[in-house]
Amino acid sequence: MVKKATPKPKVRAKDSETLDSSDDVVDRICSTLATAIGEGALKPGIKILDEVIADHFGVSRTVVRGALDILQRDHLVERKRNHGVFVVEPTIREAKQLFEARHALEQTILGIVVERATDADFDYLDRFNEQDERIRHGLEERPADGPAKKFHLELAKLSDNDVLTEILDKVMARISLVMALYDGETRDPCGDHRNIIAAMRRRDLKSAQALMAEHLAVIEGRVSLTPTEGDHQSFVNLLKTFSSVR
Repeated sequence: MVKKATPKPKVRAKDSETLDSSDDVVDRICSTLATAIGEGALKPGIKILDEVIADHFGVSRTVVRGALDILQRDHLVERKRNHGVFVVEPTIREAKQLFEARHALEQTILGIVVERATDADFDYLDRFNEQDERIRHGLEERPADGPAKKFHLELAKLSDNDVLTEILDKVMARISLVMALYDGETRDPCGDHRNIIAAMRRRDLKSAQALMAEHLAVIEGRVSLTPTEGDHQSFVNLLKTFSSVR
């Protein structure tokens, strides 16, 4: 006698909505923490309080742990056994690799943007850069509808390559940790941006790439990536951590 196959249980609409809702809140937790790290609000070495996150978003700590798993894969947080989850403290080797990766990404993106972008796209970048400069000088308030946009990501979006833009976004978030850990100045010179836009508008890729390389070198020059400095900063962080223990 042939047995009838047992029908698979159907996913009820309510269950499906719950799954969708869970995915949405995980995305929001990841976005919130990644933005806080990228903006320097969450410093390297800070402990992530999952119970506070759970209360804030009205979810279980299991859902929060799922979000933290994603951030760990993106190298923004790390788990320390029996201690919890902390914002990553990049090593000097990691810092140098991140800067190297950013150079390669930015140069590739420039090549695609110069080929694909329109004059209207460059007009947008000019307006964005001018507004950012006014905000930096206190002449205009930054819009309160979300996190601050970054020039380099807005430039990357003009490539119409979501993969490159996403990778650059993640690399820049990790570089923000490097700048915070090694006392780097995070200000991005708007004047350099103007020159890069002008070169792209002329379709002069060689000049645009040279200007971008100089621009990134200036930013990287603000941090001291030497073993001595790294050891010093690590020891300072250690003292800060354990001096508060009673």
